Amino acid sequence: MLSRSQAAPAFTVANEAGTPVSLSDFRGRKNVVLYFYPKDDTPGCTIEANQFTALADAFAAADTVVLGVSKDDCASHRQFIDKYALRVMLLADTDGTLSNAYGVWQEKEKDGVRRMGIVRSTFIIDKHGTLVDVAYGVNPDGHAQEVLERVRRL
Repeated sequence: MLSRSQAAPAFTVANEAGTPVSLSDFRGRKNVVLYFYPKDDTPGCTIEANQFTALADAFAAADTVVLGVSKDDCASHRQFIDKYALRVMLLADTDGTLSNAYGVWQEKEKDGVRRMGIVRSTFIIDKHGTLVDVAYGVNPDGHAQEVLERVRRL
């Protein structure tokens, strides 16, 4: 698992439009919020994405870009964005490389069944590519507001 003050792992993955997106594309922005979620259009993930969308203008005013990441493909991301009019870019980590690099692909237990999956987690990366905040196992409801408050304190 990653911790504050480490260099954020570099990446290049496709967004919902199939366009390659790299962490280096955002150098110079005050912050990048990289949030990992389990699956498009599921209850907790929808709450989280809608709350990040509701705060999109506030994040933009703080010179912060918000990127959501799951293992869903580009088509699934486009449907999710269209269905809820989301205003966050979604990255398709279909092979799990990004999830592994950030340590969010972990064993989880639900109803006594253990399986691998994405642990809902968020990383704030500064303009130098350094992790300034790391949060594993977050609760989706209210999380976007908490992240915005952290960004504003940086």
